[in-house]
Amino acid sequence: MADSLASQIITAIGGPENVRSLTHCATRLRFELADASKVDQNALEHMKGVLGAVPQSGDRFQVVIGGGVATVYENIMHLPEMANAGAASASGEGQKSNADVKAEARSKARGKVAWLDSFFEYLADSFRPILGVLLGASIIIALVNLLISLNVIPNDEASAGWVFVKAIWKGVFYFLPIMVAYNASKKLKVDPWLGGAIMAILMTPQFTSLIDAKTTTCVENAALGTKSCTANIFGIPMALSDYSGNVFVPLLMAAVLALVYHGLKKIIPESVQLVFVPFFCMIIVGALTAFIIGPIGVWVGNGLGVGLAWMNTHAPFIFAIIIPLLYPFLVPLGLHWPLNALMLMNIQTLGYDFIQGPMGVWNFACFGATAGVLFIAVRDKDKDMRQTALGALAAGLLGGVSEPSLYGIHLRYKLVYKRMLVGCGLGGVVIAVLGWLFPSVTAAGQTVHGVTTTAFAFTSLLTIPVFDQMWVYAVSIAVSFLTSFFLIITFDYRTPEQKAEVLARAAADQKAAAPTVEAKEAAPAATTATATATATKTEAPAAAATTVVNAPVAGHVIALDETGDPVFASRALGEGVGIQPTDSEVMAPVSGVLQTVAETGHAFGIKTDDGVEVLVHVGIDTVKMNGEGFAVKVKADERVNAGDPLVSVDFAKVKDAGYSTTTLMTVLNTAALTSVTPKTGIDVKAGDEVIDIQR
Repeated sequence: MADSLASQIITAIGGPENVRSLTHCATRLRFELADASKVDQNALEHMKGVLGAVPQSGDRFQVVIGGGVATVYENIMHLPEMANAGAASASGEGQKSNADVKAEARSKARGKVAWLDSFFEYLADSFRPILGVLLGASIIIALVNLLISLNVIPNDEASAGWVFVKAIWKGVFYFLPIMVAYNASKKLKVDPWLGGAIMAILMTPQFTSLIDAKTTTCVENAALGTKSCTANIFGIPMALSDYSGNVFVPLLMAAVLALVYHGLKKIIPESVQLVFVPFFCMIIVGALTAFIIGPIGVWVGNGLGVGLAWMNTHAPFIFAIIIPLLYPFLVPLGLHWPLNALMLMNIQTLGYDFIQGPMGVWNFACFGATAGVLFIAVRDKDKDMRQTALGALAAGLLGGVSEPSLYGIHLRYKLVYKRMLVGCGLGGVVIAVLGWLFPSVTAAGQTVHGVTTTAFAFTSLLTIPVFDQMWVYAVSIAVSFLTSFFLIITFDYRTPEQKAEVLARAAADQKAAAPTVEAKEAAPAATTATATATATKTEAPAAAATTVVNAPVAGHVIALDETGDPVFASRALGEGVGIQPTDSEVMAPVSGVLQTVAETGHAFGIKTDDGVEVLVHVGIDTVKMNGEGFAVKVKADERVNAGDPLVSVDFAKVKDAGYSTTTLMTVLNTAALTSVTPKTGIDVKAGDEVIDIQR
């Protein structure tokens, strides 16, 4: 007898001895493992009953099951070999805290570099929440530059209209240190408003006016085109700098603040901590930042920027080629954040950045590979991959976001990387050669070999105009895109077995959709038989066809790619939408039977009478709240009508706990339907149509 699905999953996950704990949400098994390298991800991804396998940071791993996850979880926990493993339950009893799990994960298999993992996670979580505003600002910059280059609007700094437009995007980068300080403080379990307030000290008009004080002395820096000033504060010298756009200072400040903040909480009575912890932190850390941390952060940023600028000047070929070849490996691991920070520092200190040009080569090689996958999916009538690739390609070309391509396709099919790296390398060679032959000239008149930009821009089609020597950049990314594209469609991205599986599935779907000759010939006889049967008895009416899925909650509708959850973005759980809620009541989006009602109240699975399976998932990772803030109104196996209340949610509490409130809704059996079309970019009320279905 073949092994059960539960037994197969435990074998592929590395055996019961590799399982530290196991929980589940509405669709996924969440493993905490002793050693994630023991997982056979390929076996999991090709296992019948498993929709996807997603590695997480550290030794965490998720196995996507779908609506039947609770049954699979119970079957796993009842395996004899699991008697002493996976002690945590779905309800959270016995579950280790996040801090415990992280500490154990970092202590395993990392040895002397555990601090490095913590450092990169700190960087990632300090920047990731503000990517949206950075992307929005970069698109505004790109559109303005495009209109200027087409002479639609004048490049007139004296124009009030131009000053206003510039302020729209300039505000994001000017106050970036406050945003980074907020996120970094939150990551270190410090009051984020306190971190933002301390960083704001260095950006007030009062602080910046110290440069013009009578007791301040300034020295010009010819190399960077800047000046360094020193003020006399109560007889103590203080180095002054322009901290707008600086990212190293808030990162350093938040680290010091965490030490002071948690130290004060240990010695100050809890009854007065609300007043005196912020009071002492603002005085102590504010002074330390102004006198010591700020100047050190500026010095570090300047040093790294000048060092990379030296490499770009003296070894431009190596620099332009190595950046696109490194990024495909850095991004999936989250190790690209230091380079993103350096880009911002280059703009702030040098007045331009030279990393984003080569980085764009990698991005478009990535998008070219996705376009090749989309071409093959359309050709082979692979509906699932067509939907995944189309969404990922749109997110890439229009938003410059590579994660949907990476997590949804590239890391699942290892042959993609072999094709894509050729595009990265060839594009790097082109930008290196053309960048050397046609150097850029900065605003200060400095000649730079390579493509430069004065703005932090996500490398998409919309942001091409922000690059100096735009045609060099355009040619380079076109070469990388087309190379990856043609290599994918020429040599495929699948193994022969994977290709055969897809073609067989497509042929079966086509055969099922097309009526056979015998069926057509039998139709008249069937009609006669039906008429006869009708004369003798009354048949039960057929279930009404489900053609739309309604919004479960009021809010703004976004695509799954924008939700920030790689599993939903990959469409492993079907096509659907995300809704950023503006109301606390979550309603049933369709009429049917509740197959799943999570005990924590964060997820509901409904099956309509005609077989459409809809998942409503309230928030991201909200299973960890263990039901706090969720008032469930229904039970499993209960019948609901569209518009019936499912749960009342305290979204303020969800935000305070650090989780996204975005409510996701997908059609789990998308592959069995002709089309599932989401309506995104609109504001809706609960009950408005947001997904169209064709049977």
